[in-house]
Amino acid sequence: MEMSDAERKIWARMPAGTAEAIAGLSGSELQTLLMPVARDRAARARPADLLRRWRQDRFVRPAATDPRAVSEAESRLWALLPDDVDRVQLSPVVPLGTCTAVAPQSQNRIVTATRPVEVLSDPTNALAIEAASRRDHRDEVHVAAAHQVLRAQVFGPGMGAHFRLFALVSSARDTGSGRTEARLLARHLAYWERVLVPVAGARLEYTIFDSPVLRERFAGLDSRLLAEDPHRERGRGYYTGAALRLTAGDNAELGDGGFTTWTAQLRSDAKERCLISCISVERLAPLTHATAGS
Repeated sequence: MEMSDAERKIWARMPAGTAEAIAGLSGSELQTLLMPVARDRAARARPADLLRRWRQDRFVRPAATDPRAVSEAESRLWALLPDDVDRVQLSPVVPLGTCTAVAPQSQNRIVTATRPVEVLSDPTNALAIEAASRRDHRDEVHVAAAHQVLRAQVFGPGMGAHFRLFALVSSARDTGSGRTEARLLARHLAYWERVLVPVAGARLEYTIFDSPVLRERFAGLDSRLLAEDPHRERGRGYYTGAALRLTAGDNAELGDGGFTTWTAQLRSDAKERCLISCISVERLAPLTHATAGS
């Protein structure tokens, strides 16, 4: 992989052959190498250092949202979830490569740990692995989770590095002619419609990516909040076939989703179908709270 300027400067200070030697280590050997480094750095940390980092490091600063409003919104999301959707409490960390192994993402956007794990940055990736595992014994799987995620990329002014997402993932085997995709999408749309009904100006937008079969199937879906966005290009390549977008008010984005190849890759079976969708609980909270109080 091509190095950044910052990476080249660091490696230039190392003895010749260091990068190649580290790259040749096994996972357990690399962990053995890095753990004492982390231990020594932690041993040098002082209380004043912690306070400084707490104030300056966007990864550790508390979120600016009201946890009571977020908790209320999340409780409503759980209450509206159908009984046949499995509730999953995800771990704060997932296997290293959980995102980049199945999706076109950069590991630079993810906080990687010393051990061969990474901080969970997207519950849909983790739920897809869980769904693929459960598909060993079930023909169709629906799982949901709520999680505080942490991402390394800079989002811009007023945007924190960590935030709470509520995610839904469905996995089933293809039955042909877009029937499986239409059935899974109908389930997700029905749920998100119940969630968004009290939100002023809420819309469920879908975009078909080069699939006449899905376009024909989706044309029969009935939702009063549903509208097609034929011009969307964002997500093409990340999503396959079709993508979703949850909005409110003046086109403010609340959530996103679409079909992916993740369970097909995880199970090495091209007939697997996987639909993911999620919503920002923190963006949803003030909208539903305002509606309840009006």
